[in-house]
Amino acid sequence: MFFLAAEGGESTHNPIIPIWQEIVVGSVAFAVLCFVLMKFVFPRMEQTFQARVDAIEGGIKRAEAAQAEANQLLEQYRAQLAEARNDAARIRDDARADAEGIRQDVLAKAREESDRIIAAGKEQLAAERATIVRELRTEVGTIAVDLASKIVGESLADEARRKGTVDRFLSGLESTGAR
Repeated sequence: MFFLAAEGGESTHNPIIPIWQEIVVGSVAFAVLCFVLMKFVFPRMEQTFQARVDAIEGGIKRAEAAQAEANQLLEQYRAQLAEARNDAARIRDDARADAEGIRQDVLAKAREESDRIIAAGKEQLAAERATIVRELRTEVGTIAVDLASKIVGESLADEARRKGTVDRFLSGLESTGAR
């Protein structure tokens, strides 16, 4: 449905259907635009996109590496802490054992000193007892001789005789006391 215009013999063009020259120029311009975009812009955009992806992935990898290192340091810290606790417990046990050893040594020395003092005391008592027994024998002998002299009525002045009489008297007393 072409309508011809009455003026100047030109035909009027339908505004809905484009002119073929415009289609050709538009297609060429579109092709050039696509070529420029594909040759220069899209690769640049791809590089920028890849750089961002690398930065994000690198950041994630760095964060994971930092996390792994932090976990490793935490484990080392825990191991050192456990080792320090074990060392402290061992030192405490050694100190207790040393203290117990020292305590036993002090007790043993105290027992030895006590035994030595007791033995010295027993020796001193035995010596004093022997001295007292000797003194008592002499006194008892003198008293016995005086008493016997009074009873018998004669003087027992002879020393050897007197000593024999006293020894017999004391032996008799000891034998009756032992029963």
